[in-house]
Amino acid sequence: MKLREFSRQDVENKKVLMRVDFNVPLKDGIVTDVTRINAHVATIRQLLDWGAKVTLVSHLGRPKGKRVDSLSLSHVVEKIESALGCPVTFVDDVIGEKVKNAVDSAPAGTVILLENSRFYLEEEKNDSDFAKKLAHPFEVFVMDAFSASHRAHASTRGVMEYLPSFSGHLISREIEMLSAVSEAPEKPFVLILGGAKVSDKIKVIDHLLTKVSAILIGGGMAYTFLAVQGKNIGHSLYEEDKADFARQMLNKAKEIGVDIVLPVDTAVADSLESDAPRKEVSVNEISPSDMGLDIGKETAALFASYIEKAKTILWNGPMGVFENPVLAEGTRLVAEAVEKCTKNGGVTVVGGGDTASAVKKLGFSEKVTHVSTGGGASLEFCEGKILPGIEPLLETQ
Repeated sequence: MKLREFSRQDVENKKVLMRVDFNVPLKDGIVTDVTRINAHVATIRQLLDWGAKVTLVSHLGRPKGKRVDSLSLSHVVEKIESALGCPVTFVDDVIGEKVKNAVDSAPAGTVILLENSRFYLEEEKNDSDFAKKLAHPFEVFVMDAFSASHRAHASTRGVMEYLPSFSGHLISREIEMLSAVSEAPEKPFVLILGGAKVSDKIKVIDHLLTKVSAILIGGGMAYTFLAVQGKNIGHSLYEEDKADFARQMLNKAKEIGVDIVLPVDTAVADSLESDAPRKEVSVNEISPSDMGLDIGKETAALFASYIEKAKTILWNGPMGVFENPVLAEGTRLVAEAVEKCTKNGGVTVVGGGDTASAVKKLGFSEKVTHVSTGGGASLEFCEGKILPGIEPLLETQ
């Protein structure tokens, strides 16, 4: 899958509207993590180098169509200026004369930031009239917000009906890497799944089962698979309505020669917040009062035996409650194995959301091939869906 990228001729001295994702965490009006801002710097600088007037549009939080001061993008201006090393002009609206006047009067090489697009209900409804007004002051649209590309909103999809549209560097890289692991991956291809629920990963398993060499399942979702094998899982997470799916996948994988590898031991505690010393038990010895909250060391070693031999890795979902240091060991050990695979020449892609947060917190973000910026978007892409914010940018063969 290849996207239509902008050239110098497309954007030089043009008024460019660029969709970014500045949905960053705030505490008392201060940005606490600039990862999403930094992810767009390369695209913005390229546009500026080619003389474009760059106007950035993003959402922040869920204001539900109302102006909410705490969710104003004015709080993000200082961090954008720091990342880019240049001034940023803030306009406290998204459409109308105020925006048009600011864009028209700005010199080439200027960066403008618009207000939170979700202050308008029309944004999430992908209202065509709103999208047309959003596009009106501009000559070109650049879509670079992969993490919002699975939403058909006015600023991610609707505006493309009114402007020549291109992908930014971030979104092109995302599609390149996710395509590499989901379309024609080099084998052995190992899919690592974790996180809380089987239900979140059903479509990924369905889509990739015939492409993978092995699926390693940790996290809360593993206990539903263990339960259908007759294991006592105590108070561990169990999705009764997904038991039939788990059973069917185990049988189907066996029929087609794909290994589904489940935990052989687990770290147990009585709560997610437990600060008691780490206790690991065999999955055959989970007591009725236990709650499985991380894979154990034997499981991590078993998973590593698959990971380190792989040519392609896709990892979506942590192995345990990594936010708790006592329960982060399984995720750390899997990350170490993925790092080794990368060093050995493997292509290793980490899904966004909690998995990206986990590898960042544990210090592995720079030790894999690619960490996606999109949680829901990367998941849906790996389910085989054509994302609405991507579809109009596809290059026709």
